[in-house]
This record gives sequence, structure tokens and C-alpha cells, in this order.
Amino acid sequence: MPLTIRPATPEDIPEILALIRELAAYEREPESAVATADDLMRDGFTDPKRFHCLMAEVDGAIAGFALYFYNYSTWRGHAGIYLEDLFVRPEQRGKGVGKALLSSVAAVAVKEGAPRLEWAVLDWNKPAIDFYESVGAVGLTEWTIMRVSGDALPKLASAARGQRAGGLSNVPVGD
Repeated sequence: MPLTIRPATPEDIPEILALIRELAAYEREPESAVATADDLMRDGFTDPKRFHCLMAEVDGAIAGFALYFYNYSTWRGHAGIYLEDLFVRPEQRGKGVGKALLSSVAAVAVKEGAPRLEWAVLDWNKPAIDFYESVGAVGLTEWTIMRVSGDALPKLASAARGQRAGGLSNVPVGD
């Protein structure tokens, strides 16, 4: 089983989309995966790059992917890496593909001096949690992930319109 980890190219976009949809189905939210090929091209393969992606191939076939982007730690004073998605097709699990992908992202973090690599995992996904713990990851149970999306996001953004205190006059907030 020759396993290869390589950076994604624009030619991989159809496979990346397929993997995203497979992951969304596995996570019980297939309707939430609305990304398009144009979205991936714009954000991953043109400047400024918003994400990076590694592809895993086994015997020349795509077995999985890892998609990550940079975040910033004010406490550490350095960029870190956030792993948005790590997915291995079911028939390739248990063969070291996930570990190879995760290790490759960790190698990027180490090479670039990132003080940490972070990601979220669904609390019901025991196989993933066990895998992550087996490679030294620690669950941060004292943190709660917060999200503003849907109609709540533009509603919150509208509160910034017209504000001029604290430097907001230079922030592009729309009409």
C-alpha cells in the first residue's frame, strides 16, 4: 500500500468537494456542506490563500484529506494552525492514513514555529477522539465553541454601522 501525502492542486477540487460531502454525511449534516468548486478555488488556490489542503493517496486513489488554516494566538504571540477537516474514507481507515495526514499538518506547524495545532471534534465521535488522544492530543473541555451564523451574523454586524469609537471608522462595515 504506497501512501502519499501531497499538497492539493486545483485539479483536486472535485475530490475535495466529494470528501467534504462525505465528511458532512458522516457528521450527520449533509445539507450543511454547501461549498462549491468556485469557493475552493477562490479561497485555497488564489491569493490570498484562506486555507491549505493536503491529500492522501493510497495506490494512486484519493483516500482522505486534511484542510487547515492559520489562526493567531495573542497569548503566544504567534500564528498557530487550525485543522478544519481531517477525513479518511471508511475503506482506508485503520491503515495509517489519518495519522499520516495529521503528522503532515503537525510537521508544517513545527517547520513554521507554530506553538500549537488545534481542531474540534464532535463529542459523540468516540473513534476520532480515541485516535486523537492516541497521538497526544488533549481535549480542552473547559472551552465552549461559540458561533454566530445565519441571520444572526448580519444582525450582529449591523450594530457596527455608524459606530466611530475605538477606531471602527476605518472598518468596512457596509452601508
